[in-house]
Formats: sequence, C-alpha cells, structure tokens
Amino acid sequence: MKRRTLDLLFSIGGLGLAVLLLVVGVVLTTNANFANKYVHDQLAAQHISFTPADKLSDEEKKSDCLREYAGKRLTTGKQAECYANEYIGLHLKAIGGGKTYADLGAPQTALREQVAQAQQTNAANLADLQKQLADVTAQRETVFKGETLRGLLLTSYGFSEFGRKAEQGALAMYLGAALLLLLSVAGLVHAFRTPVSATFAAPERERITT
Repeated sequence: MKRRTLDLLFSIGGLGLAVLLLVVGVVLTTNANFANKYVHDQLAAQHISFTPADKLSDEEKKSDCLREYAGKRLTTGKQAECYANEYIGLHLKAIGGGKTYADLGAPQTALREQVAQAQQTNAANLADLQKQLADVTAQRETVFKGETLRGLLLTSYGFSEFGRKAEQGALAMYLGAALLLLLSVAGLVHAFRTPVSATFAAPERERITT
C-alpha cells in the first residue's frame, strides 16, 4: 500500500473521530448547563440564606462551609449539601435528640395509648401525659419538615453533581478532539509531502542457512 494512501486514511478517520468527540462534548456541555441552571433557579426561588457569621452558634462555627457561606444566598449544589448536612442536620439532632421521624413514632404511639387509658380512668397524671404527647408530636412534625427539606436539598446537590460530572466528561471530549485534530492535520501534511510513488517496503526475512 502507498504511504500517502495510508496517511490519508488515518487522517480522515482521525478527523471523523474528532468530530464525533466534539459532538459528544457539546451534548455533555448542554446537559451540564441545564443541570446547573435548573439547580440554581430552583434553589434561588426558595430564598434561603445562610446565617451571617456574627450570628452563628458555637456549634455552627465548627463547620467550615457554614463559615464560608455565612450570609450568602443558597443557589448552588455544594451550598445545598452544606445547608442540609451542617445546618439542618445539626438542628435536627438538637430537636429530636438524634432521633429521626420514624424513631419518634414509637414513643408517640405509646403516649397516645397512655393518654387514652388515662382519659378512661380519669387518672391524675392525664394532663402531664397530654403535655408529653403534645411535645413529642411537635418534635416529630418539626423533624419531618426538617428531614423533608434536607432530602430535597440533597437531591438538588446530587443533580448538580451529575452536571459537574458532565462538565468533566465534556472537557475530556474536547481535549481528545483537539488531540485527534492535531494528529490528523499532521497526517495530512505528511501525506502531501510524501511522494506519490512511495510505498511501505516489507522487510525481507533473513535466510538462515545451516
């Protein structure tokens, strides 16, 4: 086979592959931009702001991200992760003593049964049981709201991470396309500098004589 023909084949194939990588990169960039914009718009619509630095509690000051984002509006996935884990998560532990919405269900049910029995017998501790039930119910409702908001924020963070991975993938595609383009151009230059009659000479095998 002639050297020029082989150079042209490799160069054209490289150009085709470079175009393919470029198209994939554009698709990934489009998806990344959509993810970032969607997360930003959804979070910005909630009008959530981080506590200013001078109003952070001692426990909140232990968090690096709460200090970093202090006083800022929550608009990015990383900020959503910080707010969900470091702010809401911290306060949920204080409200429920580390118990989740599901964990508080058992004591709430038990107190309801005790209140019902106390009402039937007109027990002296009825008022106290009712107060305990009201406290547990309020805690459970607050924890439910906090866990729900925390879950939504972490979902936004996860969605933003897909966008970030798409950006990284797009960058890899662009770099690959650029490299293939340079190699293909070099191949074309070499092809047109190579004499038309030049061929690849097959190496002759040495004969072993005995």
